Formats: sequence, C-alpha cells, structure tokens
Amino acid sequence: MTYHPVFDSSRRGLLRTMVGGSLLLPGIVSQLLAEESTPAAPADPLAPRPAHFPPKAKRVIFLYMSGGVSHVDSWDPKPKLFADAGKTVPINEFQGRKGDYQMFLKRPQWDFAPHGESGTEVSSLFPELAKCVDDLCVIRSMKSDHTNHYEATLGIHTGSFTFARPSLGSWVSYGLGTVNRNLPSFVVIAPQSPYAGGQVWGSDFLPGSHQGTLVLPGPEPVANIQRRVPSSRLQELELGLLAQRNQRHLTSATHDPQLAARIKSYETAFGMQAEMPEVFDLSGETDATLKLYGLERGSTKGFAWQCLVARRLAERGVRFVELIDVGSSGNWDAHGDMLTHAPLAKNVDQPVAGLLRDLKQRGMLDDTLVVWTTEFGRTPFNSAAGAAGREHHHWVFSSWLAGAGVKPGITYGESDDYGIDVGKDPVHIHDFHATILHLMGLDHERLTFRHTGRDYRLTDVHGNVVKGILA
Repeated sequence: MTYHPVFDSSRRGLLRTMVGGSLLLPGIVSQLLAEESTPAAPADPLAPRPAHFPPKAKRVIFLYMSGGVSHVDSWDPKPKLFADAGKTVPINEFQGRKGDYQMFLKRPQWDFAPHGESGTEVSSLFPELAKCVDDLCVIRSMKSDHTNHYEATLGIHTGSFTFARPSLGSWVSYGLGTVNRNLPSFVVIAPQSPYAGGQVWGSDFLPGSHQGTLVLPGPEPVANIQRRVPSSRLQELELGLLAQRNQRHLTSATHDPQLAARIKSYETAFGMQAEMPEVFDLSGETDATLKLYGLERGSTKGFAWQCLVARRLAERGVRFVELIDVGSSGNWDAHGDMLTHAPLAKNVDQPVAGLLRDLKQRGMLDDTLVVWTTEFGRTPFNSAAGAAGREHHHWVFSSWLAGAGVKPGITYGESDDYGIDVGKDPVHIHDFHATILHLMGLDHERLTFRHTGRDYRLTDVHGNVVKGILA
C-alpha cells in the first residue's frame, strides 16, 4: 500500500473527529482506520458473492448458551445413569488433570420423556422445545478440545482454541457478502460480554467489515444509531466532505485497493440509521406473535426480545445472527447446584420454541438454519457422592440444528451408557462448522483467506461434513 503521510494524517484526523459523535459502529471504525495490506481484496467486501454450490440455507440464526449446558439433563437421556447414580466409575482425567480417579455417578435432575411423532426424548427442563422435536436434528455426540470456558468458547465460535481467529459469522459474511447494504451481514445480540469477549464475533485477519455488529437488548440496542448532528443536511455535508477526501486519496493511492471498501462501509453505516431503528420497532407485531415468543409488549429485554429481533433481521437479509443468552457470569456453569439450570432454561425455552414456530409459519424455516449449542457439556459424575453440581465436560455434549437442509425429527450420534464419552458417530466442532458452511453452500476447504503467507480457513486442516444429518 502506498503511504502518503501528510494526507493520511489529515484524513485520519477527520475520521477520528467525525467518529466521536457519528453513526459509526466499532466494527466499521476498525475497518476504516486499520492499516491493511491485503492487495487482492475486492473493492466492496460486502458485495454478494456466489456460493460454491447451491445452498440449502440463505441465513443462519445461531443460538449460543453460555457456560456449558448439561447434556445428561437436557437432550441426552441416560437410563443407566439414573439407575446407577451413586456408584463409582474410573476416570483417567478430571478437569484437564490426568490421573486415576474414582468418580461418583450423579443422577440427572430432570426426567426425560419422548415427544412428537419422532419420539425424541427431551427432559422436562425444556417443555416448549420438547414440543418442537419433530423439527429438530439433535446431535448427541458433539466433541470439543478444551475444558476451560475461554478456550472452549473461542473454539465453538472460531475453530481455534488458542489464538484469536475469525468467527463463524465472519467467515459466512466473507464467503457470501450481504443482500442488504443497509444492515450488517453479521449481527450479535448479547446482554453481557461472554467468555472470550469480542473475539466471539471478531473478524481477526478478515476485512473488518465482516466483524459482527453488537446489539445490546435495551432502550438503545446499537450505540450511535441515531443521528448526532443537528440535521440530516449537516450530516450529508460531513459525509460529502469525507467522500471527496476519500476519492482524492483513492485516485492517488494506486496500491490501496481497500479504500473503496472503506467508502462502502460508510454507505452501510448511513443506511443503518434508516433501517436499523425500524428493525427494533416491534409496535407492528401482533399480540399473537408477541405471545408466541412470551414477550410483553413494550419490553426490550430478555431472550424473547432477542429471538423476535433475530427473525426481523433474518427476514431483512442479514446473513448471520447470533444470540447469546447470558454473559461470563450467572450462566449455565453449574458447579455448585444443577438447579441453577432451571431459570436459565425458562429464559430461553419459550422464546426459542416461538422462533421456530414463527419461522415455520412464515415459510422461513425452509431456508433458515437455526443452530442451538453451548461450549461443552457437564460431567455425569462428580468427586463427591452428594455433589449438587456438575463440572466442565468436553468429551461429549449435545447441540441441535433445525431448518434448511437438515433432516427433521432425528437424533444423530450417541454418547456411552453414562454420557461420559462418545459412543457412536463423533461430531467434532470442526465437523459442526464444516456442516454449517456446507448448508450455506460453502465448501469449508475452499473458503480460505491468505494471511501471513498461508491460506487460513475456519476448520484449519480438519473437519468433515456430517452427511448423516443432511436432508
């Protein structure tokens, strides 16, 4: 990139001055001010790009339960664990420490029962979602590589357990672009910061325009979305001045192919001022729809609000919407007492079931992929016979998919008799990611980005599409 120190300084000064009170969002600002050096980037990184093959899904709604939901208390029935509770089993690793351990099997807190025509067993922890099992593909053989929250959270989102890498949503945005330039291609709705913080939705070495835009449930979901200058005319003058400077720089900087993309970022931000507030205006939703999600009219908080806004974003062309239920505290990390799962489940059960029903009745479930997951499960055992909680467990856990391209009403894979390890058809998170990309029409081995002399991809050198769950 050709560097023009005098002009660049004044341009950056103008940018920083305008950013202080403008509509720009953190991801866009990062893109505009970054020192970028990738020479082959397209002029508009968010322009729609063709998929590698015809996709089953046009968009993804990714539901992330932070903290580690217990698989043996929710989606993975283990009759033998009920029967043998209190007995000991030998374990050669506990919470990342190798050794010879004798652990006490712990009875699940909630009973399981079959539901729907498929007969899929779900615990009473999720009574509303249990009614939707005929639309779900429940994977009971998920595997992760790390037992700590930070690393496991990073892994389920980026495929990397050690270093920051682009998130799944960023890869989808990079691979497909957007169909609505007035909205971001990747949106994250979260009430608090999760483990690993903004790395969960970060774009890392991908262009910053693919970073997730954070939405906070509340009266001002997106910071600076309202115009801060006195009039739209003044804002137009500011943007016009910036456009002139950008165009002058673009003419002189023959080796700066990213600049045109930065100009496009301003256009997206400007469009967001017009369209994003309308997304958050739920006044036109019917009472029946609000009841479906369990949302009180006028409320802007809770997972019900998140799910309804996700549907509204999806129907307006946003490629990837992630919903995070809670943050890095007060979550599903039930070391002390498994009963803390109950209020957390109540927070998400009806809203998620409502989302599935709403998408289905609008015909959107046919081309929307809904993903429900957590970073790992919880131990079917503990070190004390009377322990009320469960510890971290990455050897096996449960997730589910629903919608576009997925076989409905099935379970895939199995854990062993006690839910301690995979018994059949393991699905590593790399396989999970490869399958999600496949459903979006993207070959995980071909979706690459050149960085520091090598081609990177979401699945690194791993991953296989789980063909057994494809419709």
